[in-house]
This record gives sequence, structure tokens and C-alpha cells, in this order.
Amino acid sequence: MAAPDEQELSQEQTEKLLQFQDLTGIDSMDQCRRTLEQHNWNIEAAVQDRLNEQEGVPSVFNPPPSRPLQVNTADNRVYSYIVSRPQPRGLLGWGYYLIMLPFRFTYYTLLDIFRWPWERRRWSRWELPGFALRFIRPEPRGRVTDPVGDVVSFIHGFEEKYGRSHPVFYQGTYSQALNDAKRELRFLLVYLHGDDHQDTDVFCRNTLCTEEVLNFVNTRMLFWACSTSRPEGYRVSQALRENTYPFLAMITLKDRKMTVVGRLEGVIQAEDLINQLTFIMEANQTYLVSERMEREERNQTQALRLQQDEAYLASLRADQEKDRKKKEEEEQKRRQEEAARQIVLAEERRQQTLQEEKERRSESLPPEPSPDNPDSVKIVFKLPNDSRVERRFLFTQSLTVIHDFLFSLKETPEKFQIVTNFPRRVLPCLPTEERPIPPTLKEAGLSRSEVLFVQDLTDD
Repeated sequence: MAAPDEQELSQEQTEKLLQFQDLTGIDSMDQCRRTLEQHNWNIEAAVQDRLNEQEGVPSVFNPPPSRPLQVNTADNRVYSYIVSRPQPRGLLGWGYYLIMLPFRFTYYTLLDIFRWPWERRRWSRWELPGFALRFIRPEPRGRVTDPVGDVVSFIHGFEEKYGRSHPVFYQGTYSQALNDAKRELRFLLVYLHGDDHQDTDVFCRNTLCTEEVLNFVNTRMLFWACSTSRPEGYRVSQALRENTYPFLAMITLKDRKMTVVGRLEGVIQAEDLINQLTFIMEANQTYLVSERMEREERNQTQALRLQQDEAYLASLRADQEKDRKKKEEEEQKRRQEEAARQIVLAEERRQQTLQEEKERRSESLPPEPSPDNPDSVKIVFKLPNDSRVERRFLFTQSLTVIHDFLFSLKETPEKFQIVTNFPRRVLPCLPTEERPIPPTLKEAGLSRSEVLFVQDLTDD
């Protein structure tokens, strides 16, 4: 068994591939992969489709087949029950039959001509006019365009003629009825209705619509019927190859195939019909019982596998969740470390910029005046760290010079303000909207000797 190509499949696809192979038992990994790809890696859909394929059910994920589900009609053990029409007896009976034969031939021939093409119909094999007319015109029922419409139309026509007291007709196609009977493990009784057969009316009124037949069929099986004059009924007629009418076929699941297990042809009385159907069902009941046991075993095996798969997937999801959380924690830690690193770098860049600005302001300061300069002012600054700094300035210099001097000192905080001792006031050393040009020391009212306090505003 070849291993999947890890380079082409993701981890999730590889796990689905191995899980699908375990559930279906397919040895070929390539076949498993093709099946999953056809179902867009939907493992539930692929497994269900595989089970349907093993049971002979058409895929529910593909378009429905254009032909009905194939039915085995060649079983050599099929039960056949034929009721022959009574033959003419005596000279009088044969004479009446021969006299009426030309009239019957002419009647059915004209009836068929006037009905075609407005009504698609098919003569029974015993009817000579329909057989003869097929040589001069093509069969009009070869194409089935609306099978459900054919069945519904037959049901409405049947009820108009015979009333609503009849076995429940399956309102769907023949293929749908077969699929339902197979899925539900039930018998399917098929009735082909010959519109113009001379025994059809008697059978419908005296047998099919009786209360005992109605109750028996409704409680024991599915019942599908259609007229052979309709394309859907004609197609089923060709598949089941009936010999005469009325025609009934019993179909059930036998050896994994839908098989015709009983054929009833001719006019049969209600009691006899029930007895024959009962005999056919009892003779084939073991096949359905065996199939039910096999399905139950398959369902239990599938349920066990699903439980195991769910446990595996739960464990896998738990591991994946752990891996996800671990990756998230690692990623969060990495982001936090990166954010801290960026903060440190930003602070270093800010301190470097601040130091460069201090140096620039220090270099731009005017020289300190001499003590004997009459315009000089001696100022002692008390810094926030209780240290003192002394320097001389000129009365004519702006308070900005004082601020730049203090800013250039390493001991001075990054943000500060200069305050006089008494009366306490803040010196306007920096330009504002109200005073874009700060005052000079003289304008600020400073004396020749001053003590000023530097207040730290960094926290503010």
C-alpha cells in the first residue's frame, strides 16, 4: 500500500485519506484519493456514496441515472402464475369467435389510428392491429421525458374511471420505487396497466379495487403502477417483458440485487391474488431477513468505526488545540519581547536626541559676563536633587538664556520650570501664544543677586 505524498497533501487531507481507507477497506490509496477529490474532501459524503455503491444504490451526490435501476429478470427460480383466458367451446363458441374477429380487428385498428399521435399508447402483444401499425409508423413512446408526470397522469385517469378506493399508488418513477424498496427492504409490487386489453376493466373493478386486496397490499408492500400507453410504463414493460395483461411482478432484494421473484399474468380473483402474493413473500422472506441482519451488522461496524474515529478526531483536535495554544503563547511572548525591545530602543534614541539637544544649547549659550560688569546678574539655582548651580547673566538677556543654561545641565530634569522664592512666581522663560518673545531678566524684575528654584515637571 503506497503512502500518500506528503508534499502534495496537507496534514488534514492526509488524515482524511487514511480515515477513508480504514472506513471503506479500499486497498488502493490512489482510488481513495480520487474518490475524496470527487467529493471535495467531504469524508462523510464519500463514505456514504461508497456504501451506496456497494449496495447498488445510485450515487446521491451525482445526477440521477437516465435509466431505471437494473432489475434481475432472469432468475431461474422466479415464481410464475398465469391465468389463461377460457377458449371457445363447441361449434357455437368457435363460430361466434370467428364472426367477431373481423369486427374486433377493424375496431382496434381505427381506435389506434385516431388515438395516434394525441395519445401515446402501445398495443399488447396479442393485439394484431398495434403490431401491424408499427410497421408503418415509429413507436411514439421511445423517449421518456416526464416519468413522474406519466405516473401521476395514470393515477388520475385510474381514479376517474375506477374511483379512489384502490391500493396506494407510489407517486414517483419506477427507479425511485425500486430504490425505496431496496433501502427499506420491502417488497415492491409492479402493475402494468393495459388500457385496451379486454380483461383490464374486469381485473381493476373485481380484483384490484376490492377492500381485501387494498388492505393486503397497503400493509405488506410498496405498489407501483403505470399504463403501458405512457412512455414510463412502456419502458418498464420492455424491461419486465410481460406476455399478457393484467400483469403483476413482485420485486425484492435478493443476493444484493433487485430481482423479480414472482410474475402473475391474466385475470386473477382477489382471494387467489392474495394467496399467490403471500406464497411469493413467504418464499423470499429469508432473503430480506438475511439482508436486514447484514445491514444491522454493517451499521454496528460503521457505528463502532465512527465512535473510534470520533475518539481519534477528539484526541487529534485536543493535540491541535494544545499546539495552537502553545504557538499563541510563544507568539505572544515574542510580541511582548519585541515590544519591550522597541521601547528600549525608542528610549535610547530619545535620550540620545535629548543629549544632542543639550549639547547644542550649551554651545549656543552666550559667554558668562565678568563679576565687575555693571549689568551682570548673579543667580543661584537650586535643582530638584538639592544641588546648587551658580552663573552670571546680563540684565539685557532674555529669560530663554536662563532656561537654555539649565537645560544643558546633566543634573537638570528633562522638563522643568523656574520659580522665584518670594513672592513665588513662575518665570516665563519659553515663548507662548500670549507672549511669543520672553522678557529679559530686567523686565522680569530680577535683582543683581537672585536665588531661583528649578521644579521637575517630568511626571506632569
